[in-house]
Amino acid sequence: MNVKEKIIALRKEMKKRRINAWIIPSSDPHQSEYVAPCWKAREWLSGFSGSAGTVVVTTDEAGLWTDSRYYIQAASELKDSGIKLYKFGLEGVPSYTRYLSEKFKETEKPIIGFDGKLLSVNQVKELKKSLEKAEFFCREDLMDIIWTERPPVPNGEVLRLSEKYTGESTVSKLKRIREKMAEYKVNVHIVTSLDDIAWTFNIRGKDIAYNPVVISYSVITDKEAILFVNSSKLPEEVKKSLTEDKVILKEYNEFYEYLPKLKNNSVLIDPAFCNQKIKESIEKDCNLKEKRTISVLMKSIKNEVELEGMRQAHIQDGIAMVRWMCWLDENIGKTFHDEITIADKLEEFRSKGDKFMGLSFNTISGYGENGALCHYSAQKESAAEIKPEGMLLVDSGGQYLNGTTDITRTMTTGNPSAEQKRDYTSVLKGHIRLAKLKFPKGYTGGQLDTATRAALWERGLNYLHGTGHGVGHFLAVHEGPQSISGRSTEPLQVGMCTSNEPGLYHEGKYGIRIETIIITMPYMKTEYGEFFQFETITLCPMDLDLTEAEMLDKDEIRWLNDYHKTVFEKLSPFLNEKEKAWLKHETREIK
Repeated sequence: MNVKEKIIALRKEMKKRRINAWIIPSSDPHQSEYVAPCWKAREWLSGFSGSAGTVVVTTDEAGLWTDSRYYIQAASELKDSGIKLYKFGLEGVPSYTRYLSEKFKETEKPIIGFDGKLLSVNQVKELKKSLEKAEFFCREDLMDIIWTERPPVPNGEVLRLSEKYTGESTVSKLKRIREKMAEYKVNVHIVTSLDDIAWTFNIRGKDIAYNPVVISYSVITDKEAILFVNSSKLPEEVKKSLTEDKVILKEYNEFYEYLPKLKNNSVLIDPAFCNQKIKESIEKDCNLKEKRTISVLMKSIKNEVELEGMRQAHIQDGIAMVRWMCWLDENIGKTFHDEITIADKLEEFRSKGDKFMGLSFNTISGYGENGALCHYSAQKESAAEIKPEGMLLVDSGGQYLNGTTDITRTMTTGNPSAEQKRDYTSVLKGHIRLAKLKFPKGYTGGQLDTATRAALWERGLNYLHGTGHGVGHFLAVHEGPQSISGRSTEPLQVGMCTSNEPGLYHEGKYGIRIETIIITMPYMKTEYGEFFQFETITLCPMDLDLTEAEMLDKDEIRWLNDYHKTVFEKLSPFLNEKEKAWLKHETREIK
């Protein structure tokens, strides 16, 4: 079937059920950032392959809503499909909820349908607020009827991490979770977010690209811990070890059938991750409480074993980055390379690292004006050639058995202009200011965000993305609850791993971003309270050819020289003589 035929088939099923509009989001039943092929219903129906977007099909219209990252791609992929592109974020373009509200304002009681497993409790609340007159149909997935060749739920083999890597047993984690449940006065906690399940049960998997999670649900009670996961993906030793930890194993597809057994219990769900179908299955017979998943904060505060693992993973990642940058310097201008071939080469260097398990996200490799697109994704047919001039921005990361990495370096490939140097150094100043910041306990990412931006604000410049996000331990590269951005209200705590990534983007010209991972660490206690500082664990040189030393103050120069000294000391023992000489030059002292 082509797109038009698929829409006709969907409308046929909608008509049988008197549904006026059907919503197809980009999510899965766990509200994951990355989605397995079996839940890419929006892509299958519309042909649009971007990671973000929502399709709405009514009896006479169809539309796709997506953001600025995908305007060009969506326009191309939707051509001749009959689906109208709504460029969400542009002035005058309604949200899909506003569109539905306007379309059905004269309809007495429109029926709006969606798969109840794909929208979170919070998303449905927003939908109901916007569409007060509507009835909602979410008990059935119409896509399942028309998508006859739908891929199965992934069945990647599960790995159980030992305490050598996790630093804490599942038994201990469950004890801590139950203590919090007692505090909240609930005796059941439904956990649906895949990274929280992976963390709690010390399991990792291969079900979803870039995120080493296992497709599963869990129900934690005051007495039991049940893991709903396809048994065929569990090696015998994993089954044995989970059973020894008193974990009850049930099949993934038994989860919804199990929910009625929770009748008369006090149940905690996280409305940001729990899907609407779960809520509707239990809300009549249970006392529901809505709070953040208990393990979210626990997971973000790494123990000493996890932190040491993160440091070791960043050494391996630094070795790969330095080898790649040395190779880049040797090859650009001599042989043909584009944004994709250099990203592939970086993955090749990473793959040789100790405990490497894969990439932590799809590498963003942007040369020249493409570097100004924050979430640029190079395509084979349009990837830019890397020339011995201009600027190159590469945002990449790896998954290792002992940690997760995320690093961005912007580098000149030749002849940087005075403007490029000024801009790069302004971003570097902001990066350094955050890296060396000391701050009181209890301060949030929102309160620290200005420290990074001030160097750009002084020149009337800014960037529109957050300064930092949490990073998991051999888990999600984007992890909460903390972040460093104006909107963040979460205090930073000792043991949290967060990115430090200020940037600057000149549309049509070039982009700059410098990203390292920082750990919140103790600094000192005084009569004014407890103070924290950051430890930078990413090990890779900044581009001194883009750095105007005169723009840096003495403390910033001292920080940069100390950082480069650490980079050389920690990485040089693993490099050959040519790579070592290259690194020595790139980490030279500046005055």
